[in-house]
Amino acid sequence: MRHGEVENPTGVLYGRLAGYHLSDLGRRMADRVAEHLAERDVTAVVASPLERAQETAQPIAKTHGLDLGTDLRLIEAGNVFQGKTFGVGDGALRRPANWKHLRNPFRPSWGEPYMEQVVRMKGALDAAKDAAFGHEAVCVSHQLPIWIVRSFVERRRLWHDPRSRECTLASLTSFTYLGDDIVSVGYSEPARDLVPPHLLAGAKPVKGAKGFGA
Repeated sequence: MRHGEVENPTGVLYGRLAGYHLSDLGRRMADRVAEHLAERDVTAVVASPLERAQETAQPIAKTHGLDLGTDLRLIEAGNVFQGKTFGVGDGALRRPANWKHLRNPFRPSWGEPYMEQVVRMKGALDAAKDAAFGHEAVCVSHQLPIWIVRSFVERRRLWHDPRSRECTLASLTSFTYLGDDIVSVGYSEPARDLVPPHLLAGAKPVKGAKGFGA
């Protein structure tokens, strides 16, 4: 699961920074997904250590009477632009100081390599599968790592246009295992009606909107 909306009035790319919590809307999204999953056979709930992921996971764990676990491997991808604004139409791509970080979109050169994200995310999924063996687990993480591990499982290239990510706020990307192998991937948006239209999967970028990525 991707976390809910974050309180971020200045439009910072918050990345792995501490202190970014769910907004009131984000908490409603978390509650909605907890209701959606209430009848599921969930026996393990784990989350990224970042506040927004922990706060998103808490209602799910509470609904199922479970302790919330933390897995460092579910954390947001590292990004050199963390703490800065980096939005559509703000001229960030024209600033010479940023060019050295944009030289290789295939790795990518501005942050944690895609394959490193695959390895840690796949490890977290496997661990959650083992913890909930024969049942279901919920892992709360962040947009880019979720999209990258899904792309790897579905045998797509890892470099991509960020606008193509199907991973809306509070969405569920479901991995079904048979033994140790992932045999199918599903996607759903239980809180879709709560998500601002410009943040829905596949929405066109809005000029001036900040790249909150996460």
